[in-house]
Amino acid sequence: MTVKRHRALFISDVHLGARGSQAQLLIDFLRHNEADVVYLVGDIVDGWQLKRGWYWPQAHNDVVQKLLRMVRKGSHLIYLPGNHDEFLRDYFGTHFGGIEVMDRIVHEAADGKRYLVIHGDAFDVVVMHARWLAHLGDWAYDAALYCNRWVNFVRRRLGLTYWSLSAWAKLKVKKAVNFIGAFEEALALEARRQKVDGVICGHIHHAAIKDQLGIRYMNCGDWVESCTALAESHDGRFEIIRWTVPVASPASLPEEEPALVPTPLAMPGRPKVEA
Repeated sequence: MTVKRHRALFISDVHLGARGSQAQLLIDFLRHNEADVVYLVGDIVDGWQLKRGWYWPQAHNDVVQKLLRMVRKGSHLIYLPGNHDEFLRDYFGTHFGGIEVMDRIVHEAADGKRYLVIHGDAFDVVVMHARWLAHLGDWAYDAALYCNRWVNFVRRRLGLTYWSLSAWAKLKVKKAVNFIGAFEEALALEARRQKVDGVICGHIHHAAIKDQLGIRYMNCGDWVESCTALAESHDGRFEIIRWTVPVASPASLPEEEPALVPTPLAMPGRPKVEA
């Protein structure tokens, strides 16, 4: 099995405990990608969904076990809770199985540039000031994901590739596009206020690498719709890796699940982190 070693990996919005979580794809991604430092950029566990009804299949437990094995193999894991796993915000500064829980951190890239790493929900006006509306939106999002499962069931029968209904709707609805733009601008302004070169976040399930107000803005995406992670290579490049296309595993590895071919969107850019 080919394993690619990155300098740093940034993963957000896995939503373990939610039926829409693509935990199996994440497990496969982690089997084929390792890093010196792995940042879990919030909403890894979906406490909102678990409060409504317990859902925790074996695949979700396997993700947790895989992360803990990465710690034992020498990776440094840092967990930055989001709004869906906000219960962990009572434990800043503590460790769980070697995974360090922090509010935010500054990541120093190979080229010396410094990036604020934060989930980003603090810059979402709806989450901060109208939590009932955020929960209503969460319910609507679940409904879209339910429809999405049936759409993709039909597409697979027709030999078509995966397609995200909710991601398409986000990009087509003007208000959603405006929200994404406002969110990106707010994070860029915070990075400028913190006197860093850029920001790495999650929260809005929209992977991106772009320059915003003179600041490098990078979003990890999610493992519900797009199945993306942000990676920094040892030569300092940042890229978004999409992990959605299954291919056959080598015959010599029958115990492994089907591997997946990553589609990188490369962008230029021994981890050093500081609180």
